Amino acid sequence: MRDWLKHRAEERELMDDFSKGGEELKEALRHLRRLNRIFGAAGPTLYGVRRLWAEAGKPRRLAILDIGSGSGEINRHLLRWADASGVELDIVLTDITEEACGEAALVFRGEPRVRVERGDLFGLPEACADVVTATQFAHHFSTGELPRVVRTMLGASRIGIVINDIHRHWIPWTAAWLVTRLVSRNRYIRHDGPLSVAKGFRANEWRSLLEAVGSADVQDWSVVWRPMFRHVVIAKKERLHDGADA
Repeated sequence: MRDWLKHRAEERELMDDFSKGGEELKEALRHLRRLNRIFGAAGPTLYGVRRLWAEAGKPRRLAILDIGSGSGEINRHLLRWADASGVELDIVLTDITEEACGEAALVFRGEPRVRVERGDLFGLPEACADVVTATQFAHHFSTGELPRVVRTMLGASRIGIVINDIHRHWIPWTAAWLVTRLVSRNRYIRHDGPLSVAKGFRANEWRSLLEAVGSADVQDWSVVWRPMFRHVVIAKKERLHDGADA
């Protein structure tokens, strides 16, 4: 098993087949919300956003774009942080599937600080948010595609980006295999859960990716280990745009 996880898996996840979906995918998104709570998926994203916010001078207003958001439930943690910190937070959740956008709209119904927009990462306008986040999104792309993904996120941000994804290791792979079978019979969950770990990253792979991105617009890159076998990649842009109010 450990030798198998030495390199990133190349198999596509079922959720990446956009020709299918429907009620089975909606159920998978609901079960994924539970798994994200169990595995602490929100923590690294919150860590990265707080760090960029602090380094930007703790602006009173902050606009976040969560790309590939799924149900977007991890943003509940950002809203609670904003309430506690006196930050006027605006969040846009963007996903390419109708099912994810529908689930996100249900999760955040009645929450005026959150908007849901169906869209593609590569169709984002320049500098459309202060911070662009991606949680468990990067591993859906091949290694060759990732530099373009990161450059697009950087272009869409004014302050910087936060990428939260899984550390590829036999312990989280085993945990994902076991827990997905305990909490769900949904084939998306049982197939994609362990595969997500196998498609995850090691720290040296993040460093190689950031070298390949090579953006002159970035002042600082960080790859930080976080609990529950996760990395958070934080990029602070060289110049802050007017969208971040101090």
